[in-house]
Amino acid sequence: MSKVATRFAPSPTGALHIGGVRTALFNWLFSKNQKGTFHLRIEDTDKERSKDEHKIQIIKSLKWLGIEHDGEEYIQSFKINDHINIANELLKNGNAYKCYCSSEEIEEQKKRARQKKLPYIYNRKWRDIPESEAPKDIKPVIRFKSKINGSTVLKDLVQGDVEIDNKTIEDFIILRNDGTPTYNLSATVDDHQMNMTHIIRGDDHKINTFKQMQIYLAMKWDLPKFAHIPLIHTIEGKKLSKRDNASTLDDYSKIGIIPDALRNYLLRLGWSFEDKEIFTLDESIKHFNLDGIGKSPSRLDMSRILSMNEHYIKNIDENDLFNQLSEYCKLYKSKIESDKKDKIKTSLTFLKNKAKTLEDIFNNGQYILLDKVNFNQDDIKLIDDKAKKVISDFTTQFATVDKLSKETLEPIVNELIKSNSTNFKGVGQPLRIALTGSKFGPGIYDIIISLGKEEVTKRLTNKKLS
Repeated sequence: MSKVATRFAPSPTGALHIGGVRTALFNWLFSKNQKGTFHLRIEDTDKERSKDEHKIQIIKSLKWLGIEHDGEEYIQSFKINDHINIANELLKNGNAYKCYCSSEEIEEQKKRARQKKLPYIYNRKWRDIPESEAPKDIKPVIRFKSKINGSTVLKDLVQGDVEIDNKTIEDFIILRNDGTPTYNLSATVDDHQMNMTHIIRGDDHKINTFKQMQIYLAMKWDLPKFAHIPLIHTIEGKKLSKRDNASTLDDYSKIGIIPDALRNYLLRLGWSFEDKEIFTLDESIKHFNLDGIGKSPSRLDMSRILSMNEHYIKNIDENDLFNQLSEYCKLYKSKIESDKKDKIKTSLTFLKNKAKTLEDIFNNGQYILLDKVNFNQDDIKLIDDKAKKVISDFTTQFATVDKLSKETLEPIVNELIKSNSTNFKGVGQPLRIALTGSKFGPGIYDIIISLGKEEVTKRLTNKKLS
């Protein structure tokens, strides 16, 4: 058998949808597992809606996730003449015919089908009428002559054997009356010319597969193997659409989801291997197979994505985490200034505590990144006379500390608890508000050590606190 070759074939008519990303991932992993090749085909024949910026975004999104295609991307619009030639060949060998039905006639047929509550199937009026009877003033479409008798079985690598009655597949259009090819013709010719061995795609394409198989057989081409993946639904169980929140990769990248975490989540969305949850990239390639894909739709669960991301934030190398945070800030927040980099880097151990996203780490580190304390208006009201005395007493004793550590700071805090007849919160909360602007945030010792002596003194003597 020839070397495994798969493809992902998006249309550049909008941002890459999360369902498409998972399809690309499964194709890529299957190819890598089989030591084959993975190709990207840009289906840009819808000239009105296809945009270069979408094509660039698709390639960038896949790369962000670690999916890179082999060779140049295949641009469908460059191959239109090949598609038209095949349509003419099918016409010549009797597997297609010219249909002269007017749009009014077709509309009438559709209306009748609706009245009878039946799915519309073209009535094959022109299938056997000789060309000599064709009207001169109508530009025909070319229709494929589908099988009428018997049934066809699709040996699906995910769904098992799927059988369909041939008469339910209409004589579908392969060339429109303006001479442009339709999706089913173009996709089939491209897949054949690209030597695709496996077509792995969403199971909403199943009916297209039956149509495309007929073109393959009519042209006496070798059939590739087909695998149809169940679709992704929303958490409520509805089909996920491009209009849903968090449906594109950009939606995830903006809130600070790490590419490895999202890839791991998508891998496990509808696929399983033993009871393993966390997969490195190498493990994903090593274990991926089509047998592990389930037959039911999966539900996109944001809380599960966040907990997967939290796991990665906790467990990846902190240098790697810092690089990802820097990149994230550069793209969506503001660049981390050089003089703040070391402070953020050494503070990651506690800044990443309970953080589910890179945005959470950014928010936790705001007090380091900003030179000026932005006070929460409700929290600064908590700085009463008692709190002011705590801040003032701490500032006096803090001036005598040489080396900042929990060991040198703890005695001062304990002494203040005693002398002010309060508890840990009574000391920690005013100090946290003074240093970060909010009563929420990292532990007070971590805050002090991360800011350094000079910055802490500066913030504690802020006029707004007096």
